Amino acid sequence: MSQAQEFEKVLSGSDTSVAAFDEHKSAVRRIQHFLHSTPAAVPLIVLVLAIIVFGISIGSRFFSSYTLTLILQQIAIVGILGAAQTLVILTAGIDLSVGVIMVISAVIMGNCAVSYGLPSVLAVAVGLAAGAACGLLNGVLVAYMKLPPFIVTLGTWNIVMATNFIYSANETIRDTDVDVQAPLLHLFALSFKVGTAVLTLGVIAMVLLVLLLWYVLNHTAWGRHVYAVGDDQEAAKLSGIQTKKVLMTVYTLAGLIAAFAAWVSIGRNGSISPSAAVTDYNLQAITATVIGGISLFGGRGSILGTLFGAMIVGVVSMGLNMLGADPQWKVLLTGVLIIGAVAVDQWIRKVSA
Repeated sequence: MSQAQEFEKVLSGSDTSVAAFDEHKSAVRRIQHFLHSTPAAVPLIVLVLAIIVFGISIGSRFFSSYTLTLILQQIAIVGILGAAQTLVILTAGIDLSVGVIMVISAVIMGNCAVSYGLPSVLAVAVGLAAGAACGLLNGVLVAYMKLPPFIVTLGTWNIVMATNFIYSANETIRDTDVDVQAPLLHLFALSFKVGTAVLTLGVIAMVLLVLLLWYVLNHTAWGRHVYAVGDDQEAAKLSGIQTKKVLMTVYTLAGLIAAFAAWVSIGRNGSISPSAAVTDYNLQAITATVIGGISLFGGRGSILGTLFGAMIVGVVSMGLNMLGADPQWKVLLTGVLIIGAVAVDQWIRKVSA
């Protein structure tokens, strides 16, 4: 008994602290953690640097309200399509059809209003419904048929583009006809002044859409489910998330947003041309999304970054044009930005590995 008491006396004087590992994070590690927790930071930094570089190279002309607002007007359509693409990529998918969905929705709106004489409001509604239906088709094939998103949307891209040319007979609806018979289709061309800056309703629509989606993705259960499905679909399913329903709504919403971009594009372009389907709207939307820091592996990124990504492309394009550079420099720099964005994403993802 006395030996036990002596033993306890020894223990009472021993160190009772629990073993701990004091991790001293390096500056690089802290930056890595910051960028991981703030996905929109990288594209914002790149955007600011691009503005500074071109501002120094060009001078005060670049910082004029006319130039800066013109950049916003030029990226409005790509910014909206980028928002649609962001939703899909967050689920670890991709949608190659958003560009042609936009074009066929515009063609349907124009034909309903001008050729068929339907009220403009109804024509817009039909066009939006057509875009949502195309997105729903993608959603069904991806969620329920378990087909790869790349293959599905590559197929629907061809189907929708061919349907667009067959339905329209490749006939352009003129700007004057739209003005006379369906002025509502030109709604987003309306402009107003804020000081010396001139903004269009199309730019306001893009910004409001991005802000709305940012709130939905960050402050609603559906938004958290989108991120969860993109991060690990099987784990999300085991935790009770209806993954098929989430994928269906994401692709349908992407189609609806693409149709909304069609309405904005009519205001931007004036006329409605089916041949716009051969333009690179899909690649531009994907470019803005990737440069904006949305991970192609899904589950990570901020839709605000997509807006910044679109603005980066707009600033680079405008800056090079004002410098009189060869247009191929824009293509080259865009490629560098895309590869750089993916490399940075991989580096940042090591934090969560």
